[in-house]
Amino acid sequence: MSPKTTTSQQEYIPRTLLDKKSFSLKSFFFQWEWMLILILFAVFLVNSNISPYFFNYGSLRDGTMIFLDKAFIVFPMALVMILRDIDISVGSTVALSSVVMATSYNLLGLPMEVSIVICLAVGALCGLINGFLIVKFKELSAVIVTLSTMILYRGIAYVILEDQASGKFPEWFGFFGWGYVFGVPFILVLFVIVAIAFGLLLHKTTFGREVYAMGKNPTASRFSGVKVDKIKIIVFTLTGLMAGLTAIFLTSRMGSARPNIATMYELDVIAMAALGGISTAGGKGRILGTVIAIFIIGYLQYGLGLINIPAQTLLIVIGILLILAVSVPKIKVPTFLARKKE
Repeated sequence: MSPKTTTSQQEYIPRTLLDKKSFSLKSFFFQWEWMLILILFAVFLVNSNISPYFFNYGSLRDGTMIFLDKAFIVFPMALVMILRDIDISVGSTVALSSVVMATSYNLLGLPMEVSIVICLAVGALCGLINGFLIVKFKELSAVIVTLSTMILYRGIAYVILEDQASGKFPEWFGFFGWGYVFGVPFILVLFVIVAIAFGLLLHKTTFGREVYAMGKNPTASRFSGVKVDKIKIIVFTLTGLMAGLTAIFLTSRMGSARPNIATMYELDVIAMAALGGISTAGGKGRILGTVIAIFIIGYLQYGLGLINIPAQTLLIVIGILLILAVSVPKIKVPTFLARKKE
């Protein structure tokens, strides 16, 4: 074997080995998820001091029923943001799905099981329309498209029910919002299952790797054979489907459907995703961070609600958390914490 060949092999082998990142204790602890855990701890500490009813098993358990309904939308929203897009129509999609479900049961006389399927189908259809419009009219941003459909979906909901409420659901339907499975809220059990499913989808499948690749460089992904338009439509359809699921839990918990429900849900959903470390520039973020962020904002709202803090104050707090989520990761790592160059 010639010396030239040996040199080539020596250059190739180190590069191959370096493709696998070695474990670093500093890098492990200098992750955004650890900061989120500290924030969650602070939320528990503050809420425990301001309300004697917060820090006990029953309160923490039942509190999940109040805020986890919107959490289902956070996971597909994370995928949307990784793609460098946004969907601000999710609240209106929830409202329309809920109204259609209620009217199909109360006015059309369809079985409740069929109405639930229709609710999910309406949500998925709304997401599909969003994805199709964004792919079809590439000159329009996702913000403009979903702003238009946000108004459209909410308007259709008002046309169907006007300013009325539709209730009188079967007694068993209340299980979705208030039911328990072995002493654990059903919504919490399903949330864990959905979180694991989206975690595997994003981090362990080819689909997830393609989503990251599109977020980092959509043009290069397209020329690399990634079906960019198809993936984008699938992600937005998933977002609509999860909005339909949210509509089921929210309607079950409230006991009725109204066109004005889920107002400002898009703010909470986007805040949870952004706080969880999902980059607004695309191509970055993990499901674990979004899970922690969901409980931060959820328990923050729940705890402050126990002492009747006005909704306007909650908006201010969420706004501050959003600023932290965007600005803190941009702070440069000190030199002594930075990884040494090879």
